[in-house]
Amino acid sequence: MLSFLKRFDYILIGSALVLSLCGLFVINDFSGDNTRFYKQSVFLVLMVFVYIFFSLVDSKIWRKANVIRGIYFFSLVMLLLLFVLGKVSKGAQSWFSFGAISFQPADFTAFALVLFLSKYFAKRHVEIADFTHIIISGIYAFVPTFLILIQPDFGNALILFLLWLVMVLVSGMSFKHIMVVLGFGAAGFVLLWAFVLAPYQKARLETFLNPVADIRGSGYNVNQAMIAFGSGEVFGKGLGFGTQSRLKFLPEYQTDFVIAAFAEEWGFLGMLFFFSFFSILLARLLYLAHFAATNFERLFILGTALLFMIHLVINVGMNMGVMPVTGITLTFLSYGGSHLMIEGMLLGIITSMTRYARVAHPEKMHNEFFGLER
Repeated sequence: MLSFLKRFDYILIGSALVLSLCGLFVINDFSGDNTRFYKQSVFLVLMVFVYIFFSLVDSKIWRKANVIRGIYFFSLVMLLLLFVLGKVSKGAQSWFSFGAISFQPADFTAFALVLFLSKYFAKRHVEIADFTHIIISGIYAFVPTFLILIQPDFGNALILFLLWLVMVLVSGMSFKHIMVVLGFGAAGFVLLWAFVLAPYQKARLETFLNPVADIRGSGYNVNQAMIAFGSGEVFGKGLGFGTQSRLKFLPEYQTDFVIAAFAEEWGFLGMLFFFSFFSILLARLLYLAHFAATNFERLFILGTALLFMIHLVINVGMNMGVMPVTGITLTFLSYGGSHLMIEGMLLGIITSMTRYARVAHPEKMHNEFFGLER
């Protein structure tokens, strides 16, 4: 029994649970229908079981090229099926609905892309200076990004693009190539603005440049989120007493704008608490990446950390009015089951991978963890 319990990384899953419980407190409606609260509680328990299951799976399976290709193409098939079987919600056909349960394939696609790019760059890390590999990896990232973009789901498409970009950067691309990629990105944005983005998406970007230009229209959500942030002050209004969220002035306060609702009820000290545990999670991932057994594991762990970080920066940024509103949920905090399952799976796979790192250099990991490495 003791050896079984040692298989898990309690810092990873513990910090993830604390962050998820913070979201659960916000989702709880103390005076009305609590359906979402009960569903999220079930999702949270399932996330733990998903973590346990994948932490026990032999991580060598994730190195197999056939498995990685299968997962990648399966994610593309799911994205294509959305156009036939998907549910339209808020103007985007991005969900599968099975009665009371919904699933967003974009979450699984992000996992598939992290896995695929980790394998691709790990296999070619010596040749990464060759710009050809930047183009090829970009094509693999472009296909799911484009399929998500035409749903249209600009937020998750942006997540995949940034995920590809930062993984290219951590893989060792030269500065010259970075500038070329950024140039292509700027040109791509111009094309998106001219031919792809819907009017409401353009309005969100225009609101980003001037959030108070249309506070009763496209800028309403951002304005209410900023009011919620400010009204929380130092100690917050208390659980269940957030006026912006509980009185429905702040739309989507359980998903896209959950951090604003959290800040209103928990205040500045609560935000410090949240960022402290998010920092612990990211620091643990970076530590594990440093001691990864192979380059593939290192890139996969870094890719996961970057995925969490991208969600954090974009979501908090749009809540504070410094980034456009893109409909991006906040890792662990926002309501929803599909993203929690994927996050639990990612942490479980990483836990499984770290057992090989402990075998590769156990003494160094032990010494540096306890501050003995000089």
